[in-house]
Amino acid sequence: MVAMRLALFVITPALGAAAILTPPPALSPDGMPPIAADILQQAAPYNESRTASLEAWHPSRREILISTRFGDVTQIHRVTQPGGARTQVTFFPERVSGARYNPATGHSFTFTMDAGGAEFYQIYLFDTRGGRAHLLTDGKSRNTGARWSLDGRWIAYTSTRRNGKDGDVYVVNPAEPASARLLLQVDAPGWSVSAWSPEGKALIVQRTRSAYEAALYEVKLSDGARRAVTPELPGVAFANAVYARDGKGIYLTTNRDSEFSRLAYLDLATGNIAVLRPAIPWDVTSVALSKDGRRLAYVTNEDGRSVLRVLDTSTRQDLKLPALPQGVMGAVRWHANGRELGFTLQSARTPSDVYSVDVDSGKLERWTFSETGGLNPENFVEPELVRWKSFDGRMISGWYYKPPARFRGSRPVIINIHGGPEGQSRPGFRARDNYYLNELGVALVYPNVRGSQGYGKAFLNLDNGYKREDSVKDIGALLDWIAARPDLDARRVMVTGGSYGGYMTLACMTHYNDRLRGGVESVGISNWVTFLNNTQAYRRDLRRVEYGDERDPKMRDFLLTVSPLNRVKNIGKPMFIIQGKNDPRVPWTESRQMVDAIRRNGGPVWFLLAADEGHGFAKKRNQEYQFAATIVFIKEHLLR
Repeated sequence: MVAMRLALFVITPALGAAAILTPPPALSPDGMPPIAADILQQAAPYNESRTASLEAWHPSRREILISTRFGDVTQIHRVTQPGGARTQVTFFPERVSGARYNPATGHSFTFTMDAGGAEFYQIYLFDTRGGRAHLLTDGKSRNTGARWSLDGRWIAYTSTRRNGKDGDVYVVNPAEPASARLLLQVDAPGWSVSAWSPEGKALIVQRTRSAYEAALYEVKLSDGARRAVTPELPGVAFANAVYARDGKGIYLTTNRDSEFSRLAYLDLATGNIAVLRPAIPWDVTSVALSKDGRRLAYVTNEDGRSVLRVLDTSTRQDLKLPALPQGVMGAVRWHANGRELGFTLQSARTPSDVYSVDVDSGKLERWTFSETGGLNPENFVEPELVRWKSFDGRMISGWYYKPPARFRGSRPVIINIHGGPEGQSRPGFRARDNYYLNELGVALVYPNVRGSQGYGKAFLNLDNGYKREDSVKDIGALLDWIAARPDLDARRVMVTGGSYGGYMTLACMTHYNDRLRGGVESVGISNWVTFLNNTQAYRRDLRRVEYGDERDPKMRDFLLTVSPLNRVKNIGKPMFIIQGKNDPRVPWTESRQMVDAIRRNGGPVWFLLAADEGHGFAKKRNQEYQFAATIVFIKEHLLR
């Protein structure tokens, strides 16, 4: 019989039997049933939604670089006009990101790429005239945050090449990769390059200790001399720095004397900091200065939705902008002409796409129109912001996606917990998750438990250290909220999440096993001590700030007590655990030991391991098999 081809899977039906999906070569299903091909056929449109993200404006032409996926992984594409064709520029078997043009010529751009999801990123230079890329870094270490000097002569970046741990700052002449030199040697991870000075003689670098604590330094290009431009203060973050055009100060965000990160200006001569928008009670999440220094764009996160504003730097007044679509915004970039501001925007009904606004004329244009697999985006559900009271009286919020009205009666529920732990669920596009809503009639709730960003630094710190399980109790309170709603079926609830959300999934299964039908967990932490011992060295100290230092005997005992691995006897419901073999953040052994422990305890568990993935699946062929398997798991364990 001739084999059929569906997406990237070979389907080999036996005579008289239903066609079965053959897993991609890198996937190793363990303890899983065969996956029928018609599952993937029915869900096919939900696998074909696409996204586009703005990478860079060309420095002289009115065209952009975007990242999008037409094959198996995301690549860089060129778009020469609003609504124009997306012309692929890079062609690699691994995902490519972080494209930035040489700001002086546009004859080349940098990008980053790793291998197999291991996150040991390498920086490349792509020659747009010859169509070739060459390596700028050593091919082995982790290299991040490449930033061009304004004259295009230098690129600064951070690298672990010296010892595999600390984020030293390097500079390189991109025309001569061998010219790379160590500019700033540091003794800790968490360093990044924020901005070049206008004349190219200095850098602002940021040292990040945690999600709520960071400081800024100025480093001279001539000799690497470093001076602090902000203090290092407990619980205070100075971030998102950009030089003013005259080089006399920097614009930044800070949560000093505030629950939220506010827009501010720092005078480099005096060190004085002026808060520019003290009345906005939300985090400023990004800052972008036009090339001429006349305008400063900044984005606020207001209860999960993005609001874009533009400040005139001479008058310090905000300019009037046209009405923009509501949603979640990122990648804010000025064109060199100082008028046009590009950005990426997504909403519940639209995948992320690229837009621009001319701040002089008020003209809004859409550059990309990403597909939704042929599905009508108007049929996708807009979420409702909901709140519930937790164990200590604190109000917790989340986004509730209700299935279409044709699904009658109390609906089963999937609780989807974000990672981070300092992440935040926002009302963005749900891609494959829309299948659960529109085809299975499953309600979705995306909670923002304590420890989530976007609600002030006090809220952000409520799950630190010994308070780790308070966030798990927030899910217990959510289960009470579900039980009180007639439109939801408290007897059919499942929990899912990835990374820290994976830990939360495992923890919820140990605490609320009798109230859950099962859990789908991806790249999650099962034992805090083994996780901290085995995560990559460049991450370890940063994670200890959040989770606790396992080298302290008292904290070690606590971490072992709250580790799901040590409470596995409480898990009696089915689990589906998913992991990438090359994960540098949560090593694959965290999943392996959890699977083994559940099985020793007699519990049912599926395990899907990918040899060519890291912290989550990036390759479409792997994502599709995982999606089909998840549908089967939901049908068997939630809907019955």
